[in-house]
Amino acid sequence: MDDLTLLLKAAAMGVVEGLTEFLPISSTGHLILAGSLLGFADDKAKVFDIAIQTGAIFAVILVYWEKIRATVLALPKEPQAQRLALNVFLGFLPAVVLGLLFGKAIKAHLFTPLVVATTFIAGGLVILWAERRQAVRDANPLAYAPVVHSVDDMSALEAIKVGLVQCLAMVPGTSRSGATIIGGMLLGLSRRAATDFSFFLAIPTLIGAGVYSLYKERALLSVADLPLFAVGLFFSFVSAWLCVRWLLRFIATHRFTGFAYYRIGFGMLVVVTDWLGWVVWAA
Repeated sequence: MDDLTLLLKAAAMGVVEGLTEFLPISSTGHLILAGSLLGFADDKAKVFDIAIQTGAIFAVILVYWEKIRATVLALPKEPQAQRLALNVFLGFLPAVVLGLLFGKAIKAHLFTPLVVATTFIAGGLVILWAERRQAVRDANPLAYAPVVHSVDDMSALEAIKVGLVQCLAMVPGTSRSGATIIGGMLLGLSRRAATDFSFFLAIPTLIGAGVYSLYKERALLSVADLPLFAVGLFFSFVSAWLCVRWLLRFIATHRFTGFAYYRIGFGMLVVVTDWLGWVVWAA
Protein backbone atom coordinates (compact mmCIF):
# COMPACT_ATOMS: atom_id res chain seq x y z
CA MET A 1 0.00 0.00 0.00
CA ASP A 2 1.59 3.32 -1.07
CA ASP A 3 1.81 6.30 1.28
CA LEU A 4 -0.76 8.44 -0.57
CA THR A 5 -3.38 5.67 -0.47
CA LEU A 6 -2.76 5.17 3.24
CA LEU A 7 -3.12 8.89 3.93
CA LEU A 8 -6.37 9.03 1.94
CA LYS A 9 -7.70 6.16 4.02
CA ALA A 10 -6.65 7.99 7.20
CA ALA A 11 -8.51 11.09 6.00
CA ALA A 12 -11.64 9.06 5.27
CA MET A 13 -11.53 7.41 8.68
CA GLY A 14 -11.02 10.81 10.30
CA VAL A 15 -14.14 12.14 8.59
CA VAL A 16 -16.16 9.11 9.71
CA GLU A 17 -14.94 9.57 13.30
CA GLY A 18 -15.68 13.28 13.38
CA LEU A 19 -19.15 12.96 11.89
CA THR A 20 -20.27 10.08 14.11
CA GLU A 21 -18.54 10.64 17.46
CA PHE A 22 -21.09 13.11 18.82
CA LEU A 23 -24.23 11.82 17.14
CA PRO A 24 -26.20 9.04 18.92
CA ILE A 25 -25.28 6.48 16.25
CA SER A 26 -21.99 4.92 17.51
CA SER A 27 -18.70 6.00 16.00
CA THR A 28 -17.20 2.58 16.82
CA GLY A 29 -19.71 0.74 14.65
CA HIS A 30 -19.15 3.11 11.74
CA LEU A 31 -15.36 2.91 12.06
CA ILE A 32 -15.54 -0.89 11.99
CA LEU A 33 -17.62 -0.73 8.80
CA ALA A 34 -15.42 1.93 7.17
CA GLY A 35 -12.23 0.11 8.17
CA SER A 36 -13.46 -3.15 6.69
CA LEU A 37 -14.54 -1.50 3.44
CA LEU A 38 -11.22 0.36 3.14
CA GLY A 39 -9.03 -2.55 4.19
CA PHE A 40 -7.88 -0.55 7.20
CA ALA A 41 -8.52 -2.87 10.11
CA ASP A 42 -5.21 -4.25 11.41
CA ASP A 43 -3.92 -3.78 14.97
CA LYS A 44 -2.39 -0.40 14.18
CA ALA A 45 -5.67 0.75 12.65
CA LYS A 46 -7.48 -0.10 15.90
CA VAL A 47 -5.07 2.16 17.82
CA PHE A 48 -5.57 4.81 15.14
CA ASP A 49 -9.37 4.66 15.54
CA ILE A 50 -9.10 5.48 19.25
CA ALA A 51 -6.31 8.04 18.91
CA ILE A 52 -8.13 10.20 16.35
CA GLN A 53 -10.97 10.72 18.82
CA THR A 54 -8.67 13.39 20.27
CA GLY A 55 -9.12 15.41 17.08
CA ALA A 56 -12.89 15.34 17.60
CA ILE A 57 -12.40 16.50 21.19
CA PHE A 58 -10.35 19.49 20.06
CA ALA A 59 -13.42 20.48 18.04
CA VAL A 60 -15.61 20.36 21.17
CA ILE A 61 -13.07 22.45 23.06
CA LEU A 62 -13.14 25.03 20.27
CA VAL A 63 -16.95 25.20 20.12
CA TYR A 64 -17.23 25.49 23.92
CA TRP A 65 -14.07 27.52 24.39
CA GLU A 66 -15.74 30.54 26.00
CA LYS A 67 -17.59 28.37 28.51
CA ILE A 68 -14.50 26.28 29.28
CA ARG A 69 -12.27 29.35 29.62
CA ALA A 70 -14.78 31.13 31.89
CA THR A 71 -15.15 28.03 34.05
CA VAL A 72 -11.39 27.54 34.46
CA LEU A 73 -10.81 31.20 35.33
CA ALA A 74 -13.67 31.17 37.85
CA LEU A 75 -12.63 27.92 39.57
CA PRO A 76 -10.81 29.55 42.52
CA LYS A 77 -13.79 31.65 43.62
CA GLU A 78 -17.06 30.74 41.87
CA PRO A 79 -19.15 27.87 43.35
CA GLN A 80 -20.96 27.40 40.03
CA ALA A 81 -17.69 26.79 38.15
CA GLN A 82 -16.46 24.48 40.90
CA ARG A 83 -19.71 22.50 40.73
CA LEU A 84 -19.43 22.04 36.95
CA ALA A 85 -15.79 20.92 37.17
CA LEU A 86 -16.66 18.50 39.98
CA ASN A 87 -19.62 17.14 38.04
CA VAL A 88 -17.47 16.47 34.96
CA PHE A 89 -14.93 14.67 37.16
CA LEU A 90 -17.66 12.61 38.87
CA GLY A 91 -19.23 11.75 35.52
CA PHE A 92 -15.84 10.71 34.13
CA LEU A 93 -14.86 8.53 37.11
CA PRO A 94 -17.15 5.52 36.46
CA ALA A 95 -15.72 5.09 32.95
CA VAL A 96 -12.19 4.98 34.37
CA VAL A 97 -13.02 2.44 37.06
CA LEU A 98 -15.24 0.15 35.00
CA GLY A 99 -13.06 0.52 31.92
CA LEU A 100 -9.98 -0.68 33.79
CA LEU A 101 -11.92 -3.49 35.43
CA PHE A 102 -13.89 -4.80 32.48
CA GLY A 103 -12.49 -3.22 29.29
CA LYS A 104 -10.32 -6.18 28.35
CA ALA A 105 -13.11 -8.71 28.92
CA ILE A 106 -15.57 -6.61 26.91
CA LYS A 107 -13.18 -6.43 23.95
CA ALA A 108 -12.57 -10.17 24.17
CA HIS A 109 -16.21 -11.27 24.36
CA LEU A 110 -18.59 -8.52 23.15
CA PHE A 111 -17.05 -7.35 19.88
CA THR A 112 -19.23 -9.71 17.87
CA PRO A 113 -21.69 -9.08 15.02
CA LEU A 114 -24.66 -10.15 17.15
CA VAL A 115 -23.75 -7.75 19.97
CA VAL A 116 -23.11 -4.84 17.57
CA ALA A 117 -26.39 -5.40 15.72
CA THR A 118 -28.35 -5.89 18.94
CA THR A 119 -27.02 -2.72 20.56
CA PHE A 120 -27.66 -0.68 17.43
CA ILE A 121 -31.28 -1.83 17.27
CA ALA A 122 -31.86 -1.73 21.04
CA GLY A 123 -30.38 1.77 21.19
CA GLY A 124 -32.75 2.90 18.46
CA LEU A 125 -35.73 1.52 20.36
CA VAL A 126 -34.56 3.26 23.56
CA ILE A 127 -34.33 6.59 21.69
CA LEU A 128 -37.88 6.14 20.38
CA TRP A 129 -39.10 5.37 23.91
CA ALA A 130 -37.21 8.34 25.37
CA GLU A 131 -38.62 10.72 22.77
CA ARG A 132 -42.16 9.46 23.36
CA ARG A 133 -41.64 9.97 27.10
CA GLN A 134 -40.26 13.44 26.44
CA ALA A 135 -43.33 14.31 24.37
CA VAL A 136 -45.59 13.26 27.27
CA ARG A 137 -43.45 15.32 29.67
CA ASP A 138 -43.69 18.35 27.39
CA ALA A 139 -47.47 18.00 27.23
CA ASN A 140 -47.85 17.51 31.01
CA PRO A 141 -44.91 19.33 32.67
CA LEU A 142 -46.64 19.57 36.07
CA ALA A 143 -46.89 15.76 36.31
CA TYR A 144 -43.12 15.35 36.38
CA ALA A 145 -40.23 16.58 38.48
CA PRO A 146 -38.65 19.86 37.30
CA VAL A 147 -36.29 19.53 34.36
CA VAL A 148 -32.63 20.58 34.70
CA HIS A 149 -32.24 23.15 31.93
CA SER A 150 -28.52 23.92 32.26
CA VAL A 151 -25.34 21.99 33.06
CA ASP A 152 -24.67 24.66 35.70
CA ASP A 153 -27.73 23.44 37.63
CA MET A 154 -26.84 19.73 37.69
CA SER A 155 -26.29 18.02 41.02
CA ALA A 156 -23.41 15.68 41.81
CA LEU A 157 -25.81 12.73 41.92
CA GLU A 158 -27.14 13.53 38.44
CA ALA A 159 -23.57 13.74 37.13
CA ILE A 160 -22.69 10.35 38.61
CA LYS A 161 -25.84 8.80 37.11
CA VAL A 162 -24.98 10.13 33.64
CA GLY A 163 -21.43 8.87 34.13
CA LEU A 164 -22.72 5.39 34.92
CA VAL A 165 -24.94 5.48 31.84
CA GLN A 166 -21.90 6.48 29.77
CA CYS A 167 -20.29 3.17 30.76
CA LEU A 168 -22.88 1.36 28.64
CA ALA A 169 -20.94 2.67 25.65
CA MET A 170 -18.14 0.20 26.43
CA VAL A 171 -20.39 -2.30 24.66
CA PRO A 172 -19.73 -1.83 20.92
CA GLY A 173 -22.55 -0.23 18.96
CA THR A 174 -24.08 1.55 21.95
CA SER A 175 -22.74 5.09 21.28
CA ARG A 176 -21.17 7.14 24.03
CA SER A 177 -22.98 10.32 23.03
CA GLY A 178 -26.24 8.45 22.58
CA ALA A 179 -25.98 6.89 26.04
CA THR A 180 -25.18 10.18 27.76
CA ILE A 181 -27.63 12.40 25.87
CA ILE A 182 -30.60 10.04 25.95
CA GLY A 183 -29.67 8.82 29.43
CA GLY A 184 -29.46 12.41 30.62
CA MET A 185 -32.89 13.16 29.20
CA LEU A 186 -34.36 10.11 30.94
CA LEU A 187 -32.75 11.28 34.18
CA GLY A 188 -34.45 14.68 34.02
CA LEU A 189 -32.09 16.86 31.99
CA SER A 190 -33.35 19.01 29.16
CA ARG A 191 -32.28 18.08 25.66
CA ARG A 192 -29.75 20.97 25.58
CA ALA A 193 -28.39 20.30 29.09
CA ALA A 194 -27.94 16.59 28.33
CA THR A 195 -26.16 17.40 25.05
CA ASP A 196 -23.89 20.00 26.65
CA PHE A 197 -22.93 17.69 29.52
CA SER A 198 -22.30 14.86 27.06
CA PHE A 199 -19.82 17.08 25.22
CA PHE A 200 -18.09 18.24 28.41
CA LEU A 201 -17.88 14.66 29.62
CA ALA A 202 -16.35 13.61 26.32
CA ILE A 203 -13.28 15.80 26.87
CA PRO A 204 -11.61 13.79 29.67
CA THR A 205 -13.16 10.48 28.55
CA LEU A 206 -11.93 10.47 24.96
CA ILE A 207 -8.60 12.17 25.62
CA GLY A 208 -7.97 9.63 28.38
CA ALA A 209 -8.91 6.73 26.09
CA GLY A 210 -6.67 8.04 23.31
CA VAL A 211 -3.63 8.58 25.53
CA TYR A 212 -4.08 5.21 27.25
CA SER A 213 -4.42 3.39 23.92
CA LEU A 214 -1.31 5.06 22.48
CA TYR A 215 0.70 4.23 25.58
CA LYS A 216 -0.53 0.65 25.80
CA GLU A 217 0.13 -0.11 22.13
CA ARG A 218 3.26 2.03 21.75
CA ALA A 219 5.24 -0.98 20.53
CA LEU A 220 3.13 -1.00 17.34
CA LEU A 221 3.94 2.60 16.50
CA SER A 222 6.94 4.47 15.11
CA VAL A 223 7.88 7.99 14.03
CA ALA A 224 6.93 7.00 10.48
CA ASP A 225 3.29 6.77 11.62
CA LEU A 226 3.11 10.48 12.52
CA PRO A 227 1.76 11.65 9.11
CA LEU A 228 -0.93 8.97 9.23
CA PHE A 229 -2.12 10.01 12.68
CA ALA A 230 -1.79 13.73 11.90
CA VAL A 231 -4.06 13.40 8.85
CA GLY A 232 -6.62 11.40 10.81
CA LEU A 233 -6.61 13.91 13.67
CA PHE A 234 -6.99 16.87 11.30
CA PHE A 235 -9.95 15.46 9.39
CA SER A 236 -11.53 14.22 12.60
CA PHE A 237 -11.23 17.73 14.03
CA VAL A 238 -12.71 19.52 11.01
CA SER A 239 -15.63 17.14 10.51
CA ALA A 240 -16.40 17.04 14.25
CA TRP A 241 -16.37 20.84 14.45
CA LEU A 242 -18.92 21.04 11.65
CA CYS A 243 -21.00 18.24 13.19
CA VAL A 244 -21.10 19.69 16.72
CA ARG A 245 -22.12 23.14 15.46
CA TRP A 246 -24.86 21.55 13.36
CA LEU A 247 -26.10 19.33 16.20
CA LEU A 248 -26.45 22.24 18.63
CA ARG A 249 -28.68 24.01 16.11
CA PHE A 250 -30.54 20.80 15.27
CA ILE A 251 -31.60 19.97 18.82
CA ALA A 252 -33.19 23.40 19.24
CA THR A 253 -36.03 22.41 16.92
CA HIS A 254 -35.77 18.65 16.33
CA ARG A 255 -36.02 15.37 18.18
CA PHE A 256 -33.65 12.40 17.91
CA THR A 257 -36.26 10.12 16.32
CA GLY A 258 -34.50 10.11 12.93
CA PHE A 259 -31.33 8.80 14.56
CA ALA A 260 -33.36 6.00 16.14
CA TYR A 261 -34.60 4.73 12.78
CA TYR A 262 -31.10 5.10 11.36
CA ARG A 263 -29.71 2.94 14.20
CA ILE A 264 -32.32 0.25 13.60
CA GLY A 265 -31.51 0.23 9.89
CA PHE A 266 -27.78 0.13 10.61
CA GLY A 267 -28.28 -2.81 12.96
CA MET A 268 -29.98 -4.68 10.17
CA LEU A 269 -27.08 -3.73 7.88
CA VAL A 270 -24.66 -5.31 10.37
CA VAL A 271 -26.63 -8.57 10.27
CA VAL A 272 -26.74 -8.65 6.45
CA THR A 273 -23.08 -7.69 5.87
CA ASP A 274 -21.91 -10.22 8.44
CA TRP A 275 -24.09 -12.98 7.04
CA LEU A 276 -22.76 -12.29 3.54
CA GLY A 277 -19.20 -12.05 4.86
CA TRP A 278 -18.67 -8.50 3.59
CA VAL A 279 -17.57 -6.98 6.91
CA VAL A 280 -15.55 -8.53 9.75
CA TRP A 281 -17.50 -7.06 12.67
CA ALA A 282 -15.54 -9.04 15.24
CA ALA A 283 -12.43 -6.95 14.38
